[in-house]
Amino acid sequence: MVIGGLAALIFTSTGWPDVKETFFSAQAFRTSFPDILDGFWLDVKMFLAVEVIVLILGLVIALIRTSRLPALFPIRLLAAVYCDLFRGVPVILLVYLFGFGIPALQLAGVPTDPIILACFALSLAYSAYVAEVYRAGIASVHQAQTDAALATGLTPLQALRFVVLPQAIRRVRPPLLNDFISLQKDVALVSVLGIQEAFRIAQIDSQSTFNYTPLIAAALLYLAVTIPMARVLDHITARGEVNA
Repeated sequence: MVIGGLAALIFTSTGWPDVKETFFSAQAFRTSFPDILDGFWLDVKMFLAVEVIVLILGLVIALIRTSRLPALFPIRLLAAVYCDLFRGVPVILLVYLFGFGIPALQLAGVPTDPIILACFALSLAYSAYVAEVYRAGIASVHQAQTDAALATGLTPLQALRFVVLPQAIRRVRPPLLNDFISLQKDVALVSVLGIQEAFRIAQIDSQSTFNYTPLIAAALLYLAVTIPMARVLDHITARGEVNA
């Protein structure tokens, strides 16, 4: 009833014809969608590459921060500073700093491709977020689990690998998905470097025609990725609860 009431309110408003033509033009959608789709594949490739880096780097940082070895205190301190720094700086500023700052240094052997630099900036930012998610998951596993694993003859490393980490990762799958949905959307921030990805192409089309339908087309492509990701995770979580 609420949705129906809102739909009736919108579709019967005096300004709806203008809004429909500006944001939901079928002709503008058909014209712009092929180019936006081509740019979206670049978004997907960047997202997949950054996701792999973030999963690995975030786990390494989390393991360092949860380590209790006194000799690793300096490294733990560096890991804490890393998380505080890259979680505190807005992602778009990191993209600007790395995308424009590193090429300006003119360092020999350092990549200057904006796509590589943008992926590097996104990886640094999101590995800090994911590291904290992993750390929360590891901390949620009771110490008795580790003690029981050690009592069966496993080494501390084996107990971490086969007992603690599987439980920790299972518990943090929903917040991990939230981070990766945010990452999928934040890939659009690389457009500030002039990279021709989906949002940038849609933005150019909108500015050239003064019609915002291309932006709606780009939004639908992002939804086509994020919604299935959420449903797949729901299925995996429900299946894990049944098996448990």
